[in-house]
Amino acid sequence: MTKQPDTSRRDFLGLVSTAAVAAGTATTVEAQDAPLTIIDFHNHYAGPSWTLTTLAAVPARVRPTWEKINANLQSPTALLGSIEAAGISARVINIPTAFIQDADGAVPAGAEARINDQVAELVDKHAGKIYGLATVNAFSGDEGAREVTRAVKELKLRGVFVESAKRDLLLGDQETRPTLAAAADLGVPVFVHPVSDPQLYRRFAGSGPLGTRLARATINSAALLSLIEGGVFDENPKLQVVVTTLAFGGVLLAGGFGDGARIRSDAPALARRHVYIDTMGLNPAAIRTAVDLLGADHVVTGTDWPIVEERSVPERLRKAFAHAGLNATEQQLIAGGNVLRLLGLSS
Repeated sequence: MTKQPDTSRRDFLGLVSTAAVAAGTATTVEAQDAPLTIIDFHNHYAGPSWTLTTLAAVPARVRPTWEKINANLQSPTALLGSIEAAGISARVINIPTAFIQDADGAVPAGAEARINDQVAELVDKHAGKIYGLATVNAFSGDEGAREVTRAVKELKLRGVFVESAKRDLLLGDQETRPTLAAAADLGVPVFVHPVSDPQLYRRFAGSGPLGTRLARATINSAALLSLIEGGVFDENPKLQVVVTTLAFGGVLLAGGFGDGARIRSDAPALARRHVYIDTMGLNPAAIRTAVDLLGADHVVTGTDWPIVEERSVPERLRKAFAHAGLNATEQQLIAGGNVLRLLGLSS
């Protein structure tokens, strides 16, 4: 029997090519004149009340760098000052439990609820400058779902921050589905963040800092593919997830290798409906490819502050957008429009 062509994949890639040509030929004169409203989606914070454990495994050569990062993580003044220094309008913050966990990955009892109370308080004090995501242990079953509901309904936080993996579990496993379902039902986005997997860290550590990033990228990509392959988006048609630029491998696999066997043939369409990716690194080639695969309405500005401190963000973004051939509407969507829509602040 002759195998029929995969029309969903073919049609998707055809639309990608058409969009790329259109974007490449669109004029950007009007975009260069219009100011960008930039909302940075990817930012970390901890606050002064926590004892950070991030220095425990840091090599001596980079310890001064991480001491500075820690100081910024615990300073509301640094957080607010960074908004003006970067030339942006606002930051969306999260507090990863990885910053406070012990050597075995354990965190103090009730840490997530306490974190979310603190984020909500900071957001209330700086409305319009700071937006908050709820930190949730997605691997805790119904407990995670209950904290999502409390954080969104009672604290008015506008999204959820989860880790890609925990020990032998990967996001998308059954333990994580109550949290994902709760976020989908409440209509809030889920930020899927990388973690340092011990096995991958050991395997890639010989390649230095880039090897460490590759290990984290692999976990972030694996979590995305788990969501697609495991049917999580089928169960939760309203679920919206945001991955980091490190998950680009997963986005590429979903967008270009759907064959109905190991990767679902409808993976490109699923990614296009449910997945957003940030601009960490502000690389024009990565931004162009993300737009081609997911659409300009599914790419968000994100820098990873204060792990990465980007300066002159409007100028750098504008140059990257121009190099990527994006028109004025696409530029405004990526700069801040998509984040505001995800957070329920615009239609």
